[in-house]
Amino acid sequence: MAAAAAAQTTLQLIDGSGTFNEKGLEAFVREVRLAECGLSYAVVAIMGPQSSGKSTLMNHLFKTRFVEMDAFKGRSQTTQGVWLARAEGGVDPCTLVMDLEGTDGRERGEDDTAFEKQSSLFALAVSDIVLINMWCHDIGREQAANKPLLKTVFQVMMRLFTPRKTTLLFVIRDKTRTPLETLEPILREDIQKIWDVVPKPEKYQHTPLSEFFNVQVAALANFEEKEEQFKEQVAELRTRFMNSVAPGGLAGDRRAVVPGTGFPFSTQQIWKVIKENKDLDLPAHKVMVATVRCEEIAHEKIMALGLNPEWQQLEQRVRDDVPIPHFGSAVSSILERFLLEYDAEAAYFEEGVRIVKRSFLMSKLLDHVQPSYQTVLGHHRVKTLSVFKQKLNSATDSSSQKLGFAILVRQCSEAAMVDFDACCADAQIMEADWDTSKLKEKLRRDIDAYSRSMRAEKILQLTKTFEKKLDVAIGDPAASLLDAASPDTWPAVTKLLEHEVAVATSGFKHAIEGFEPTTEELSPMLVEIFTYGRGIVEKKAREEAGQVLIRMKDRFTSVFGHEADNMPRVWGEEHDVRAITRDARVAAVKLLAVLAAVRLKPKGISSDVIETSLLTLVGEPQDSLQRTLSRKLSVNSSTSNPNPASAGSQVLAASTWAGISPSDILLTPVQCKTIWRQFQNETEYTISQALAAQDAAKRGKSWMPPPWAICAMVVLGFNEFMALLRNPLYIAILFVLYLFLKAVWVQLDIKREFDHGFLPGILSISSKLLPTLMNLLKKLADEGQRIGVDAGAGSNQTNGTNTNGVLHRDIQLNDMAADSVSESSFENGDHMTGNLRQRQPTKYS
Repeated sequence: MAAAAAAQTTLQLIDGSGTFNEKGLEAFVREVRLAECGLSYAVVAIMGPQSSGKSTLMNHLFKTRFVEMDAFKGRSQTTQGVWLARAEGGVDPCTLVMDLEGTDGRERGEDDTAFEKQSSLFALAVSDIVLINMWCHDIGREQAANKPLLKTVFQVMMRLFTPRKTTLLFVIRDKTRTPLETLEPILREDIQKIWDVVPKPEKYQHTPLSEFFNVQVAALANFEEKEEQFKEQVAELRTRFMNSVAPGGLAGDRRAVVPGTGFPFSTQQIWKVIKENKDLDLPAHKVMVATVRCEEIAHEKIMALGLNPEWQQLEQRVRDDVPIPHFGSAVSSILERFLLEYDAEAAYFEEGVRIVKRSFLMSKLLDHVQPSYQTVLGHHRVKTLSVFKQKLNSATDSSSQKLGFAILVRQCSEAAMVDFDACCADAQIMEADWDTSKLKEKLRRDIDAYSRSMRAEKILQLTKTFEKKLDVAIGDPAASLLDAASPDTWPAVTKLLEHEVAVATSGFKHAIEGFEPTTEELSPMLVEIFTYGRGIVEKKAREEAGQVLIRMKDRFTSVFGHEADNMPRVWGEEHDVRAITRDARVAAVKLLAVLAAVRLKPKGISSDVIETSLLTLVGEPQDSLQRTLSRKLSVNSSTSNPNPASAGSQVLAASTWAGISPSDILLTPVQCKTIWRQFQNETEYTISQALAAQDAAKRGKSWMPPPWAICAMVVLGFNEFMALLRNPLYIAILFVLYLFLKAVWVQLDIKREFDHGFLPGILSISSKLLPTLMNLLKKLADEGQRIGVDAGAGSNQTNGTNTNGVLHRDIQLNDMAADSVSESSFENGDHMTGNLRQRQPTKYS
């Protein structure tokens, strides 16, 4: 279980045979989220003799889970290779801990010390802090305390890698009574002696040890004998690792730190170099120095170029898009100066290395100036494109320009490419062999794209111009023809459309010749013009179809209410209202048939199909003899000849017109039938008004009874007539009674009450009769009081006088009834025409 737990938190970075665990390290770095730390992390390694308690110390110091030696099984090798873990226990910042295989182990023997040296060198190269675990009793001994190993490590460290400030923390284990103040100087003296005798490059001959290493010492009690004291001292030592990379910390003055994202690759490359130099057989001193020094000189020149005032000024002008004449020659002179300086400083180094590093320097210098070079060419490309656009726009907008658009594009594009070639030659750097073909190709694509865009825009403008002309030429005439809605409407509209489209197409072909369109391009344009013209007609037709009900009513009113000479019709006995109504409805149906569908085909379906179907809504005129014959022959005719009205109703029940494209249908048969119903409902009042006017005219001409009625009244009413002559009072009473009943009749408007049915009329009259009688009697009484001032002398009045008074009251009563009729008619919305009111006969006067 312990081994499984350790495997979950620790990583064997390098196994005992020297194989580097690349995938495991990448997974480990992701697990500890080292990439988020940036530079804020530290690497701590420990090395020392085998079985000296290194793993135990690291587990207590950093709360890791490295496998420790089991003392009961004997002293043997526990850690093989290099192990890696992350420090726990609140150590901040992120700290990676490496546990190295112990040195001087019997498992590898006396002669196999290569891995020990490689792992120790690896720890010094990678770690910021290296703990050297040593026994207290080994201090002062020549062959103890890893002195030979430190000599080799110091020497190789300076020759193989760029020196970095590494902290060496010597941990003295099993400290005796000897004070640390006494042990530390002895230990530092031994370390200084090792440093002094190690061979160093010339430039590091007088460099002190403190320039490369920060040496510190710590002491710990025996873990087995003084465990509590050991743990206390370890806890105190752990505090020194807090904020270890901050200024003043254990690794506060470290150098050349690799960011967390580059730690896996950097570690792998370091081990690769060490592994390849298994016996630490480094390159010859001369080659090494030449390599390092020439590379340093090259980097210095690269940095100097970025700080050069002349180059900075040139670069700033490039960024500001300031024209720079002879840019290429100016940059070449600057680069040549830096190359001459390099040659002078590297003249005494090994020639092969010097040439290689000179090529490296040239490559880096060109890499440094290439962005500016590309920017200059980009500015030239933009300016060349802008000039091309201006020239093309001015040439195409010029009214005096007689050349076609395609010729102008070729001329302007050729001139633009010549100008750009000259700009590229001026900006070319002599030392570089950069290809500008891609940039030229991009400019060519930009020119072609703009030309195509402008060509499309100009063609669109030209198309819009001719479409506007079509709007003017077709719109109003087509609307006028559709408004007339005559039988030849659609042939006339088709002829108009074909003529105007032909005129527009001819003009468009002539106008577009300068664009040099291909046949494949021109054909869709001509089709579009025709489609647009047709769309104008369809739009106007749909507008008229949307107002078809209003148009039908206007057509009906025009035919129904006017004579043949277009004069208003005054209804009389001589007019056949039914025939006129049918004629007006037929005219409305024909208008509906015209606006039911678009028929622009020269030889297409005429309106007869639609018109024939819609005429079934009107029906055929029949006299009484024809209706009788139709009823007698209905059975035979239904079997032998189908009823046209039945066939028409079937057509009107469909959703489309037969033989007509759905896109050309403006009103479906079902919609036409619905419109016809609404039309009939809205024109019934006009027809009833005409019939009423005709009846009124008839009554106005025949107000006297027929002659036979007059003769009958004379013969049959002779006795009654003589009785009335003998007693004139009866005549007065009957006349007053007639006037009173007439007033009640008018006041109740009995005829209107019975329009809703007999029973509702009786109920309504019964509820209004008594109030009406009371109202009339009241008015009669008031009138009697006003004219009866001589009531006391009634006995002296003659019968003629009484009769005149009664007649006067009856006339007043009749006037009141007439006023009531007018008020009742206004309240009920019963408006009559002028003809009806003028021709209404009065039965009393």
